[in-house]
Amino acid sequence: MTSQGQNKSHEGVIDENLRRVYEEALDEGIPDRFKSLLEQLKEQDRGQGKSR
Repeated sequence: MTSQGQNKSHEGVIDENLRRVYEEALDEGIPDRFKSLLEQLKEQDRGQGKSR
C-alpha cells in the first residue's frame, strides 16, 4: 500500500470513529439535571419578562 493509500485508510478509520462517537452522544440524551437547570432558566426569563 502506498503512503497516500495508507493516509486514506487512516482517514476512513478516523471518520468512522468520529461518526460512532457522535451517534453515541446523540443517543445519550440530556441528563435530568440539565433539563432541570434549563427549566429554571426558562422560569427566570419568564419572571424578568413580566417586570419589563
